[in-house]
This record gives sequence, C-alpha cells and structure tokens, in this order.
Amino acid sequence: MIAFGPVPSRRFGLSLGVNNIPPKHCTYSCIYCQIGRTIHIDIRRKEFYDPRKVVEEVVRKAEETGPEIVTFVPDGEPTLDLHLEEEIRGIKEALDIPVAVITNSSLLFLREVREALSLADVVSVKVDAVTKGVWKLVNRPHPELDLDDILRGLLEFSSSFSGRLLTETMLVKGINDAEGEAEKVGSFVSKLNPDISYIAIPIRPPAEPWVEPPDEEALSSYYLTFKEASGVDVELLTGYEGPGFRVSEDPEEYLKATTAVHPIRLDFARTFLRERGVDPDGVIERLVGEGVLAIVKYRGKEFLVRKLPKKEVSVEK
Repeated sequence: MIAFGPVPSRRFGLSLGVNNIPPKHCTYSCIYCQIGRTIHIDIRRKEFYDPRKVVEEVVRKAEETGPEIVTFVPDGEPTLDLHLEEEIRGIKEALDIPVAVITNSSLLFLREVREALSLADVVSVKVDAVTKGVWKLVNRPHPELDLDDILRGLLEFSSSFSGRLLTETMLVKGINDAEGEAEKVGSFVSKLNPDISYIAIPIRPPAEPWVEPPDEEALSSYYLTFKEASGVDVELLTGYEGPGFRVSEDPEEYLKATTAVHPIRLDFARTFLRERGVDPDGVIERLVGEGVLAIVKYRGKEFLVRKLPKKEVSVEK
C-alpha cells in the first residue's frame, strides 16, 4: 500500500504517509531504524512505482480521510525515487494541503534531488553526526557515500529552499550523544538556519536490539550544548504520539500497511481494532501466527511491527 494512515506525527500532526519506496531500499542502514536493517543498500535513483499510481492513491486516500499534511516517509530513503519531483508536483496540484518529505540527507549533493525537494512545503533533514567516524557508526552508509559531499549538499539546499526546513538528530546512547558531538552538530546546524531542530531518541524497536536512548543527564547535556551552539529553536522528541490513528478502510489492511513503516504500540492497536468492531486479540494473534506481524518489546512497551522478508543484505553498486 503506497498511501497509509493518517497517523499522528510528533512533527506534523495528522499525517497521511506516502510509501514510495518498497522495503527496504535505503542509502543507510541506521542502527536505530524502526523498520529494521536495510535489505538493499543503494545510492542509484530508479523507478519503483508508476508515479501516476502514487499520485492517484495519495489523492484518493487524502480525500477519504482528511489529513492535515501529506508526508513522504517510506520504507527507505524517499529521494531514491526517480519520480519524486513528479509525485510531489502532482499531489500539490490535486490537493490543497502541505506536502512534506523526511529525508536522511544523503543524496542532497545531487542537483536533481535538491530540485525535487524544493517543491515540498516542508523538508526534514537528518543530521545525526558531522564527523565521519560517528556518522559511519550510527548511519552505516553505502560505501560510496562521502560525508563531506552530504554536508555540502545540505548547505546548498538550505540556502535556496523557500519552504519550512527542519532538522532531526537521533541520539543513541554511547554512540553520538557526547557533549562534544552536540557542539559540532549544533554548529553545523546553525549554518542551515532551520525553522526548528528536533533532537529525538529511539522510542520504537530499533534495527539493533542493543540500541538504547541516552540517559536523562546525557540528553539534557546534549540539548543544552546543541541549543547554545546552533542558536535555533530546539525541541525534544521523546514521547509517543498517542493512539490517535484514523482507520478508514479494512482494519487488517490498515494495520499491515501502517506497521510496515510505523510500528504501533500494541495497546493502541487493540483500541482502534476494537473501535472498528473487530476482535483485537483474534486479529493480532492470527496475523502474528501467519508471520505477517510480530510483537516486539522495547523499553517496557509492546509494539506491533511488520515482518520483512528474510533476504540477504545487498550493497548495490
């Protein structure tokens, strides 16, 4: 399913997601990724879906559900989609709501990627690290990517983008949460001059089970150092969005589509299934038994996640 949700977003409100990348093609294999390890680590842009189909499905779903925003937040890196520019343009022509793209920033050194993203109303860029050693540890990039190119691309994009620019930094305990890293990342972000910078922690089951959020003291120290170094508005993303999911189609299909990109707290899933007149325990038990979904425990909470096909990881040249 290309269009999913709407789901409550900590940054955007009620967001209709656009899944324009199949699982899982990405330029990174971040240790904290809620979708799991990357199956296809790639940097070559290509066609994944017919762009007309993407636009048609998003417009139909938006008209049915009334989201506040349409957000490209797929099973991989959205800018790998060769037709991203065409899709953004088509959605904006058909709908009178903002379009956002959440990108890991890795392909912003490409002019055509910057041009595609320039059509969006909101762009959220990832800046987890600005030193190569830490970047490789936390983001595990494709071997042909170069951090200096990415940072230059970010600076070029921020200097010309007329929409709302956000940055997000995901912190992992013992990897990129040191005070020295906060100063370096904050100093770089100050050059981007975003509307707001978010500092996030893993709140859903990560790709690597050993990943943990920083403790309260480290998080506070990072936040204060980052804020001083960046000189921009900074917010912490440390809580759950809540159970405000909007289910408009078959609840089982909704559950499968949403968990593919947005793991759902088990108690929230039970609530909206029950509200749709469905036996939540029966549906969840069956989907887990069929190997479609899995229940994962993380930080004392249980989540429903979509099980990805078991494939060997490939690094595409």
